[in-house]
Amino acid sequence: MSPMNNASSTATTTTRTGVSWLWLTVALFAHTGWGAYPVLARYLQTISHLPSMAILALGNALALVVYLPFAYRHINASLWRTPIIWLFALVVSIRAMTNLTSARFTLAIYVQLITLLTPLIVALLSKLLFRERLPPFTLPAIGLSIFGSLLMMSGDVSSGVILRLTGSDLIGIAIAFVSACALALYMLLIPRATSAGHVSAEAMLFVQLVALTITCGAMSLLLREPWSRFAAIGLLDWIVFAAFVIFVLLGANLGQIVALRQLGAPLVSSTMGWRLISALALAAFLLGEALQSVWQVLGAVIVLVTITVYLRRQYRV
Repeated sequence: MSPMNNASSTATTTTRTGVSWLWLTVALFAHTGWGAYPVLARYLQTISHLPSMAILALGNALALVVYLPFAYRHINASLWRTPIIWLFALVVSIRAMTNLTSARFTLAIYVQLITLLTPLIVALLSKLLFRERLPPFTLPAIGLSIFGSLLMMSGDVSSGVILRLTGSDLIGIAIAFVSACALALYMLLIPRATSAGHVSAEAMLFVQLVALTITCGAMSLLLREPWSRFAAIGLLDWIVFAAFVIFVLLGANLGQIVALRQLGAPLVSSTMGWRLISALALAAFLLGEALQSVWQVLGAVIVLVTITVYLRRQYRV
C-alpha cells in the first residue's frame, strides 16, 4: 500500500472513530435525560405540587409544538391507518402515566432501579410472546439484579437484610414495575412498527407526543386536576419544568432516536446503566435523596455491572 493510500485509510478510520464517539456521546446524553426523568418528575409532584397528568399533558404539548416544524415531512394521513400505531399509542400512554406517578410515591432512584431491569423483562416477554430463545446469562442476571436491588433498598445489613420500605414505597415500586413492563412492550413494538409497518422513527415520536398530550389531558380533566397550580409555582419550579420538557421529553427522545439509527439498539442499550448514575447524582443534588450505606452502594454497583455486562454480551453476540 502506498503512503498516500495508507494515510487515507488512517484518516478514514480516525473519522469513523470520531463519528462513533460523537453518536455514543449522544446516546449517553439520552440516557442522562431518562435517568433525570424520575428525579424531575418527583420534584414537580412532591415539591412543586403540580398535578401528575397535567405535567404530562402540558409537557408533551409543548414538546410537540417545538418538534412538529422539524417532523411534519415525515408524517402523512396513512400513519393513523397502521394498526400497530394504536397499540403503540396505548402502551406509550400507560408507560408515561405509570412512570411519572411512581415517582410521586417512592424515591427517584428506586424508580430508575426498576426501569434498569427492563432489558431482562424484554427477554422474558420475547420468550413468552414470540417464543424467542432467552439470551445467555438472562436468569443469572435476573438473580444478581434482584439481589443488588434488595441491597439498595436495605437498612442495617449487618443484622440481616432489612428493607427500608414504607407502604408508599411499595406502591411506587409496584407502579414502576408496571411501567417497566410497558417500556419492555414499547421496545418490542418499535422495531416491528418501523420495519414491518414502514413507519419512520420521527413519525413514532410524533405519535407518542400526540398520544400523551391527548390521553393525559383527558385523564387530567377526568380527575379534575387543579391546573391553577401552575400559576402559583416559583422560578425554580419553572426551571425544573422547562428541563423536564426540553431535556427529557424532547432532548432525550430525539437523542435516543438519532443514536439508535447511527449505532443500533444493542450498542445504545449496552450503556443503559448510565441512567442509574444520572438518577443517583441528580437525586442527591435536587432532592437530597442519596444512598445511605456502603451496602446500598454495593447494591447499586452489582446492578450496574450486571446489566452492563448482560447487554454487552448481547451486543457481541
